[in-house]
Amino acid sequence: MTENRTFFEQQRLARRNSRTMVILFALAVVAVVLAVDVVLAAGWLWGTSEFRAPYVPRGQAPSIAAMLKAVPPSLFVWGALGTLAVVLGASFAKVAALREGGDAIARIAGARLVASNTRDALERRLLNVVEEMAIASGVRVPKVYIMDGEAGINAFAAGYDVSNAVVAVTRGTLETLNRDELQGVIGHEFSHILNGDMWLNIKLLGTLAGIVFIGALGGFVMRSAGETRGRRDSGAGGLFALGLALFVVGYTGLFFARLIKAAVSREREFLADASSVQFTRNPDGIAGALDQIRSAPSGALISGHFAEEMSHMFFGQGIKLRLGGLFDTHPPLDERIRRVNPRFQPSAYRKARPPASSAGAPEGGAAAGAPEKGAAGFSDTANQQGRRAGDLGTAWGRSAGASAGLVGTLDAGKVDYAARLLASLPPALRESLRELDGARGALIALLLAPAEDVMQQQIQALEAAGRHALAEPARAAAAHTRSLGPAFHLLVIDLALPVIKGAADAAKTELIAALEAVAYADRRVSLHEFVVLTLVREQLAPKTKPGGISSRKLADLQAEAQTVLVLIAHAGTRADATGARQEDLQAALRAGAKEMGLAGWAAPTQAAGLSLEAARAALEALKQLAPLQKALLIKGLFAAVTADGRIRIAEAELMRLVGAVLDCPLPPLLQELDPTTLDA
Repeated sequence: MTENRTFFEQQRLARRNSRTMVILFALAVVAVVLAVDVVLAAGWLWGTSEFRAPYVPRGQAPSIAAMLKAVPPSLFVWGALGTLAVVLGASFAKVAALREGGDAIARIAGARLVASNTRDALERRLLNVVEEMAIASGVRVPKVYIMDGEAGINAFAAGYDVSNAVVAVTRGTLETLNRDELQGVIGHEFSHILNGDMWLNIKLLGTLAGIVFIGALGGFVMRSAGETRGRRDSGAGGLFALGLALFVVGYTGLFFARLIKAAVSREREFLADASSVQFTRNPDGIAGALDQIRSAPSGALISGHFAEEMSHMFFGQGIKLRLGGLFDTHPPLDERIRRVNPRFQPSAYRKARPPASSAGAPEGGAAAGAPEKGAAGFSDTANQQGRRAGDLGTAWGRSAGASAGLVGTLDAGKVDYAARLLASLPPALRESLRELDGARGALIALLLAPAEDVMQQQIQALEAAGRHALAEPARAAAAHTRSLGPAFHLLVIDLALPVIKGAADAAKTELIAALEAVAYADRRVSLHEFVVLTLVREQLAPKTKPGGISSRKLADLQAEAQTVLVLIAHAGTRADATGARQEDLQAALRAGAKEMGLAGWAAPTQAAGLSLEAARAALEALKQLAPLQKALLIKGLFAAVTADGRIRIAEAELMRLVGAVLDCPLPPLLQELDPTTLDA
């Protein structure tokens, strides 16, 4: 991460910033309340023609103190209560409307969901870039939206957490930027996803709604007063004056809100730009995108009515403001370009850059320039790694702390790996993941046993559970998934989830029931089956409340942490190493407990007493940990897995799956190692 902050530190910083925002906006609301009281007092005095303080000499104007004494105190009280009710009510209503997170914000922006099976070349290229970024960072693949009516070059990411984000771009972005520039923009947005900015952005939307409502109410009153003037309403002038006062009061609060929003947003944009360069290892990508904004007729401007309230969420400055610089939510383009690429030469770049139309991805869905299946031995090697029985692993040179620091990292090498991984998927499987039945069938196929007789037993259990419609897609997908190594399992899940998330609730419920039937068919549920089932179930479960950043401590959830540690340690201890198994297991448990601070804990020697429901409940509870406390948990799990100084492919992928359940995105862990050493 930028400035050497880890994912967990960025999450803590976002939480701290949210508290600061609450305080600052509370002060702004207080200012609005006071301003409304002043307006009400002035209106009362103006309407009281006989007002004159008894101790004021005739012919002299009353003092402010005298006027305030003349105003009934109840007017101030009811004015304050009424204003608070209006502001807070409007804010709460807006927050409730945004309960769905990113999807709700995409609807506000009038964006259209891009179908996973789209045949539009520009849309397919966009999906490929987003998929590469998600796989490289360990984030669940976001839904992708397009703002078709917007010609400006802009984008945003939205959502309450990293597992349920959406990414949206304008039509101008698709049609103007080439692949490298688009990748720079998407890398910028993924930085916002990983840094906890999205949650804060949604809170800002809700808070601003209450303050803006006062001004909107004033505008409505002024319009109403204008309509009554034609009917010789003697009170029209006073009504108009009241509306104007409310209008000014409302935008007085917005003035301060804009200042706060602009100051925070500008700093975050610099950080996201730097992260994009770190992620893509291509400063010309994001610098070129910013340069295109500078030269395009529409720039980054957003024409929709939502532009004002969402201005702090965009990639570029989406609205024009009269007080340029003071309220700008984004730094000047020249400064942003200079920071990411001090040697950038606009004229030379524009002459050499390929146009957007020349950077489309192949129809099969692989990234442009990625090797074909089997090229350089990547696909075959990866599959062989998953099939080999040995998998004794490779030396792991990172400490437990450094391993936990990999969560949420942005690394260009992993983007290359993600492109290669995508290109290595069987084309038929890749295409099937774009359709609902194919996506559901692939997830079921991941749980099917390699042995033909056991797989047949699982298929029969699937049909016995009344899920006949899913049996055939599962069989078709199994022909491809059975030859894939563990490194491909999370990839398949991530590619399938966006399609399934957009399906009806009945389709999701049917899938969960089918996964349970397959997993329980042989009356034995492996840890891999359990974690896959838990991840899919958690991803498809309806969100009862908006996500946030929790504050529980590991000490409060010791039992849950011990449960997960035991499961991970047992999974990481090779069953064929019978002679030293107990010793290795105890060493793994001690190492994990030490890093977690579980002092004095007597580690069990068997995991048989742990139920799957207890493990599921433990994982769900541990999601509530505060950011730095969650870092301790991941650190302890890595310590257990790598206690012998090595990490196996199955262990690495299991850690990534557990991280996905805990909303701690882990990038691919072994792509940089020599494949020939993984089974030594």
